[in-house]
Amino acid sequence: MKVSQKGLYALQALMMLTRRYNQGAIRIRDIAYEENLPEKFLELILLELKNARIVESVRGAKGGYRLRRAPSEIRLSEIIRLIDGPLAPFGDADQLRVLIDRDAHHSALYKVFLEVRDAAARILENTTLADLISRGPAAGSHPKASERQTIGRKASRKKKTEAKVLPMLAVGEGHD
Repeated sequence: MKVSQKGLYALQALMMLTRRYNQGAIRIRDIAYEENLPEKFLELILLELKNARIVESVRGAKGGYRLRRAPSEIRLSEIIRLIDGPLAPFGDADQLRVLIDRDAHHSALYKVFLEVRDAAARILENTTLADLISRGPAAGSHPKASERQTIGRKASRKKKTEAKVLPMLAVGEGHD
C-alpha cells in the first residue's frame, strides 16, 4: 500500500489542525509554514477536505481552516480513501472476492491479498486523528523555526529524485 504525497500532506495538515483543535481557525499560511508544505498545493487539498466535510473554512480576520468534527471522529481510512482511493494496491475488497471466485488456481493468492487489505483497512478504520496526536511526537521531531528553512531547501532538492509516494513497505518492495 502506498500513500501519495498529496495524501501525506493532507494527513500532516490534519494532524496540525488536530493539535490546535481548541485554538479556532488556522490560516493556510500558518499550516503550510508549520508543516513545511507548499501553500498553493495545500489550498487545493484543504478545499477537497472541505468539500468532503472534514474541515471547514472561516472567513474574516481570524479566518482559516479548522476541523469540522472532533478529532476522535475522523478516521484515517476516511482521509486516505478520499485522497488516494482504495486502501490497498490490489483493488477493493469486492474486486478481490470476484477474483477469488473466478480464478481457482490463484484463489489462495487473492485470499492473502484480501487478508492484507482487510488488516490495513481495520487499522486505518480504527485509528483517528486524536489517536495519532495522543501517541505524541518522536523526540526531536519538530524542528525549530530557524531550522525549517534549511530543511525546506534540502527537501526541495530531494523532490526531483525521490518517488512521489510514501511506500508503506520500506525495504525491498516487490522483491520479497
